[in-house]
Amino acid sequence: MTRQRLRLFTPLALLGLLVGLADLSYGSAVEDEDYYMQEMLTRDQDNQVQILEKPVASIPDRHERTSQNSGKKVPKGKAEGSRQTDNDAKSVKAANKKTEKTKKSTLKTPNSIPEAEGQVSPIKEECPPMGLETLKIDDFQLHASTTKRYGLGAHRGRLNIQAGLYEDDLYDGAWCAGRDDPLQWFEVDARRLTKFTGVVTQGRSSLWSSDWVTSYRVMVSNDSHTWITVKNGSEDLIFTGNSEKEIPVRNLFPVPVVARYIRVNPYSWFTIGSICMRVEILGCPMPDPNNYYHRRNEVITTDDLDFRHHSYKEMRQLMKVVNEMCPNITRIYNIGKSHSGLKLYAIEISDNPGEHEVGEPEFRYTAGSHGNEVLGRELLLLLMQFMCLEYLSGNQRVRHLVEETRIHLLPSVNPDGYEKAFEAGSELSGWSLGRWSNDGIDIHHNFPDLNSILWEAEVKKWIPRKMPNHNVPIPEWYLSQNASVAVETRALIAWMEKIPFVLGGNLQGGELVVTFPYDKTRSQGVIREPTPTPDDHVFRWLAFSYASTHRLMTDANRRVCHTEDFAKEDGTINGAAWHTAAGSLNDFSYLHTNCFELSMYVGCDKFPHESELPEEWENNRESLLVFMEQVHRGIKGVVRDLQGRPIANATISVEGISHDVRTAADGDYWRLLNPGEYRVTARAEGYSVTTKKCEVGYEIGATRCDFFISRTNLSRIKEIMEKFNKQPIRMPIRQFQARRSRERRLGSS
Repeated sequence: MTRQRLRLFTPLALLGLLVGLADLSYGSAVEDEDYYMQEMLTRDQDNQVQILEKPVASIPDRHERTSQNSGKKVPKGKAEGSRQTDNDAKSVKAANKKTEKTKKSTLKTPNSIPEAEGQVSPIKEECPPMGLETLKIDDFQLHASTTKRYGLGAHRGRLNIQAGLYEDDLYDGAWCAGRDDPLQWFEVDARRLTKFTGVVTQGRSSLWSSDWVTSYRVMVSNDSHTWITVKNGSEDLIFTGNSEKEIPVRNLFPVPVVARYIRVNPYSWFTIGSICMRVEILGCPMPDPNNYYHRRNEVITTDDLDFRHHSYKEMRQLMKVVNEMCPNITRIYNIGKSHSGLKLYAIEISDNPGEHEVGEPEFRYTAGSHGNEVLGRELLLLLMQFMCLEYLSGNQRVRHLVEETRIHLLPSVNPDGYEKAFEAGSELSGWSLGRWSNDGIDIHHNFPDLNSILWEAEVKKWIPRKMPNHNVPIPEWYLSQNASVAVETRALIAWMEKIPFVLGGNLQGGELVVTFPYDKTRSQGVIREPTPTPDDHVFRWLAFSYASTHRLMTDANRRVCHTEDFAKEDGTINGAAWHTAAGSLNDFSYLHTNCFELSMYVGCDKFPHESELPEEWENNRESLLVFMEQVHRGIKGVVRDLQGRPIANATISVEGISHDVRTAADGDYWRLLNPGEYRVTARAEGYSVTTKKCEVGYEIGATRCDFFISRTNLSRIKEIMEKFNKQPIRMPIRQFQARRSRERRLGSS
């Protein structure tokens, strides 16, 4: 089986062009999403771009004349909806079949909107985003006519950028013009000739203001001095903008225009608001091998993987293909179902799939608890392909990981939410569509708040006499059927309790940082406060192992995604020091199980265009591998009795760290620790306590630290008593008679 088998069916064309929305009303997460989807399905094509009969093709400049005279054709950019693999005949056939099927559907794609009288429909060509949202376009390439203040400068005019909690700071949520008049503009310098095909716009991200542009013109230039407005014949082409501030609206040009500079010129805006915009430009760079800026930022991958976004069905097919390619080291299983009944599929990668091996640690990666944060989902699909192919090719590093670790990858915790975001598309899903489960629950923060239970017990000095400092039990109210717990959350908890995971990472989106527990502040009412666990030094090392090997996280020169500069903290932060969140997956995993869990926020753009996936894979590939390898850092061993029988649920304590772990069903345990010498104690009910010194080195590979513990006399007596139904042991008759006669003599005297 070849790598070409990883090429699967092309997904359906993206949802129709989004224009003419009403203002988003406030309400629950479910109401917001229902409103969003209803608007997308009912938008009238009459509010689309005003297109007349003879649109402008491009700017007549010396570059174009040279191209025309030379007879060379300008290469066409791929449409996002096509997603075809050029050298895969099967994918092409699948695309054709889906195209025919789509024509029969009542759902209209952007390129299938019927022509109105006197109008010409847009051509079937769309370039990918240039990278305002993903930061490929840097601040120096963004300019504006005027600026209200620095925090609302041109550098803030990026699609989906988020504002800070407070207004009037350096990190507000849009570019806002200094004056409200039709002479204002927002400009992007592509730094090379580019074929522009469209613009995506939003209003200002703000809790306090309502600002957006309702219509605009587009101007292009090759020298930034002479500007030509995109026209309909002799009249300026007016594009319909936003009708509220959050939902993106995309306008495709009737014909691509070739230029270096592009300006968005607001024509009208919300009556009680100001000129404020967040923008993404769709454009394909023209071939120019001598362009310095292009070469400097270009990232090329040599991995032959399936770099595209996958629907639920395609994800399932891809996992099946990987399993067929590597049947000896992979197993597909599901941990439960989503609210709408979609199975939560996981793939196991191990040299003995389906079997826990004594002494072999269990590792997990999960992604997609927020359905619209799709980069993590695709990274895990790429990771399973990569590990299968590299194992087959004899990569020793991958082979060692597979043979010494039981790896579990769960790429889509919230498939219901993902399908909503996927249907809208990478530029049109906005910041929140698909984030929640179908019943409106944030799965990542839907776990029981065990922090409060533990901290209250510490205040009452119940630990460790009345309550342990680990494996904190789930409260009864949370387990009731009436509790507001997502079915996906319940499935995750059952999975976590079944498998003795040692280390885990959940992939998130919208930032570039790794967070570690605790995620909830200890002081009540405090929004941000560093709240370390007893294993803070271990967590900091684990977080740094991922961040430091990521291509961008620790780069001090990289631009801030939204409002926080995490690079100055080595790309890591304690979760509670960022923002408090009760009932997080990370805190629950640490307090209820043996597993140390961290969150990796792998990109500023939650839903990057699929053309960005190869570069994002290169950004994260080494980090994904290095973090998995950390599961072999610390100590491991087996706790047995003197007869060599394994002891389950024995407690392993490390002196100076007020957090214990427990042995698994086979008596084996793993304890993540930084290099050093430790006094480790093993104890179990009915057994004597045993302590020994265990040393952890700097090399990857856990130190073996086994324990043999003996039964206590009291436990042996209890065992004998239980064996005889808690009745006194019967003595022989002669001993009984002698004892009675002795008691009589003593009584008579």
